[in-house]
Amino acid sequence: MAGIKSYGAYIPWHRIDRNVIYSAMGWLDPTTYTLGEKSVANYDEDAVTMAVAACINCLNGIDRSVIDGVYFSSLSLPYKQRLNASIIATALDLRTDIRTADFSASTKAGTTALLAACEAIKAGTARNILVCTADCLIGKPGSPQEEEYGDGAAAFLIGKGNVIASFQNFYSVSYDFMDAWMINTDKYNRLGESRWIREEGYSKFIPEAISGLMNKCHLAPQDIAKASYPCIFPKPHINIGKIIGFSPEQIQDHYFGTFGNTGTAYPLILLVASLENAKPNDKIIVASFGSGSDALAFQVTDEITNISINNKNINNFIANKEMLTNYNKFVTFRNTITVEKGIRGETVPWQQTAMAWRNRKELLGLIGTKCKECGTPQYPRQRVCVNPNCRAIDQMEDYRFSDKKGYLFTYTADSLVFTVNPPQIYGLVNFEGGGRYWYDLTDCKADDIKVNMPVEMTFRKKFTDANRSIYGYCWKAIPVRT
Repeated sequence: MAGIKSYGAYIPWHRIDRNVIYSAMGWLDPTTYTLGEKSVANYDEDAVTMAVAACINCLNGIDRSVIDGVYFSSLSLPYKQRLNASIIATALDLRTDIRTADFSASTKAGTTALLAACEAIKAGTARNILVCTADCLIGKPGSPQEEEYGDGAAAFLIGKGNVIASFQNFYSVSYDFMDAWMINTDKYNRLGESRWIREEGYSKFIPEAISGLMNKCHLAPQDIAKASYPCIFPKPHINIGKIIGFSPEQIQDHYFGTFGNTGTAYPLILLVASLENAKPNDKIIVASFGSGSDALAFQVTDEITNISINNKNINNFIANKEMLTNYNKFVTFRNTITVEKGIRGETVPWQQTAMAWRNRKELLGLIGTKCKECGTPQYPRQRVCVNPNCRAIDQMEDYRFSDKKGYLFTYTADSLVFTVNPPQIYGLVNFEGGGRYWYDLTDCKADDIKVNMPVEMTFRKKFTDANRSIYGYCWKAIPVRT
């Protein structure tokens, strides 16, 4: 029985009230006004880093050696030619004999990747596939998309045996419907007229896909516990459910006024929210929108009661936030405007690709060493044990630090070095179980940092080498939030 074995989501720490955006740019087009707030990725985040965060939440307590593949979907892939899924797999310290693939070009790419994984597991060509989706979409200043788009990610481990939700069936419809489009040279996408998208797109494609799925599975509307589907229009979102025959209680909250339209991740974040409140035997449908629609049906099993619970659920992500009150800071995070960096900020590190390749496990995977003789862990990787009472030579095994929590031993808030979000904070982290190294701190404010505060590791961008089209990824520390 193929299905979902685990799930995880990620919503960035920063949010912005849409009225802040409208106050800055609403003079251009007063009709763009939208209620609520949306999530904003930090300046050092992108679709890859958010996908890694969602995957870590999904893999809590799971042996990563069982994963046979990584499918990644996004409309905002950092690299057009370099497999983004392989960066994620390396950051997660997965095996090398796995399949990796990127899915893109449509907002339904997330459900397409999920469906591809379910069919691969069902066919027996893989045992476990990690599906992750994330988007960090940029709206042109003054456009409706600037207020609508939010940032976020979701991840699912698809496999056989002990599934929390079994995959039942699917139904897909495909249309060359140009609601939004881009060509290769565009920085921002283009959008059709909103009423046309609402009435000819959302209100027709999603009901067709969900109704086709229910007919295929011989299900009546009252058989469905929760239906998760995206819609950037709150009232039509409810009307779509009414067209199919759902009551308001059966429709998953769209969260559009909370974190916004997260692109390919949108329907799958809603699926995570549905699973977090599901009970055994619940039937759940997730449907997407974009060049048609995919609809997938799952039935929750008794294993839902045994899933590992942590504080990384949707409600806690929504509650833990830092509001951006400055529009200029928001567009600077998105690199929409160019700011003065000074001499120090203009000096960009040159990444030596050969050295980065040789040290990829250390740099991208945060893999150090652990002495086989005395059990002392150390980062960076060493040949000689740092324990003065041991000093064993070449008796090391790989040791992963990315999933270890630590405590801040000492720190500095530096106002001289350039950063988009000053001051730059960095400090020494003592890891639980041993090991110490210095890291940049992110998603925090200098006034809130304290010695001995608990921290955890997060995968982020360290630098952008625009001349060579290279993003330098690394690990940083963030405060542990409850």
